[in-house]
Amino acid sequence: MDFRYTEEQLAMRDTVQRFVARSYDFERRRALARSELGYSAEAWAQYAELGLLGLPFPEAHGGLGGGGVDVMVVMEQVGRGLLLEPYLSTVVLCGGLLRDFGSQAQQQALLPRIASGKLKLALAAYEASGRYDLSHVAATATAAGGGWHLSGRKAVVLDAPSADCFLVSARETGGLTDAEGIGVFLVPRAAPGLQVLPYATQSGARAADLQLSQVWVDAQGALGEPGTGLAALQRSTDAAVAALCAEAAGIVAALNEATLAYLKSRKQFGVPIGAFQALQHRMADMYIAEEQIRSMAIIAAVHADVAEAAQRRRAVSAAKAYIGQAARFVGQQAVQLHGAMGVVDDFIVSHYFKRLTMIDMTLGDADFHLARFADSANATAGARHHGLP
Repeated sequence: MDFRYTEEQLAMRDTVQRFVARSYDFERRRALARSELGYSAEAWAQYAELGLLGLPFPEAHGGLGGGGVDVMVVMEQVGRGLLLEPYLSTVVLCGGLLRDFGSQAQQQALLPRIASGKLKLALAAYEASGRYDLSHVAATATAAGGGWHLSGRKAVVLDAPSADCFLVSARETGGLTDAEGIGVFLVPRAAPGLQVLPYATQSGARAADLQLSQVWVDAQGALGEPGTGLAALQRSTDAAVAALCAEAAGIVAALNEATLAYLKSRKQFGVPIGAFQALQHRMADMYIAEEQIRSMAIIAAVHADVAEAAQRRRAVSAAKAYIGQAARFVGQQAVQLHGAMGVVDDFIVSHYFKRLTMIDMTLGDADFHLARFADSANATAGARHHGLP
């Protein structure tokens, strides 16, 4: 199998690289993180012009028809530049959910607006007591008057402070953790009864908790068939996990480059510290980890588009679990090799390490995905033992 990027993918990668080098240096990024919006509205508009916001959508809805590997190309550069714009939330998570689960009318109305940069979305699917379990839904959706009343609280909604609308999971029927009975609803930011409680994350991005009190959603605001939202949520979050793996791969590559440059320039006893054999060995281990991380990110990207849930879940969870552990190793080594400079806020290394830490904790940490991989592998082995496909 050929894992090299196509000419079109290489051109897209180079375009994003040039944008980051020209308009998104580290000092610019620090200023944006401290701003009220938390990212660059001008950069978001430029992403739309470049076609990045419509990358995974069908051409009929203003997209480019790209797949998981195309998203990986972009997310690697998002990692390298530590970009703050809500690409993962709007395009990969919510855009993918609408593409795969929304009605034709919803797709026609919303996907072109996302692709043009005119609509930003955030996924409200997790609750504090459920941690990473998408089936743990205490928020309720009560049928009333041809629509629904939503009530409950959602935790750590990524990029919620800047979102125009939210995709909210709520339970229509069943018990707290039942797989069936979960719906997904489109909620405008201005909906009466919706309260957004924003805060900053450790890596400089923004998130919020949502409090819903009898928020009215009409029938056109419900996605898919009633009570069948869990499978769609799992598919969109698997795609987002694969994108996070690609982002981590980009960060690790940039972190290794920065560390190697520092070892070549920092002198001790009259020679660059990179001349010391012990540090060369540590640098070699970091580059080995980088190659392994990128290989796992490719596996996740290739499987992000797989419709069969068990196969997709195994590949994505294996990648997320491995990358979470390996990226932490690279980050720790980079900080140590930089010495005191590795933890200084005005030096990019500390920001790379913080973002890697946040990636590990987003959409399931290494322990969560290791357990999910084991459960999926055991279920597959049991099925084969009983002669099932």
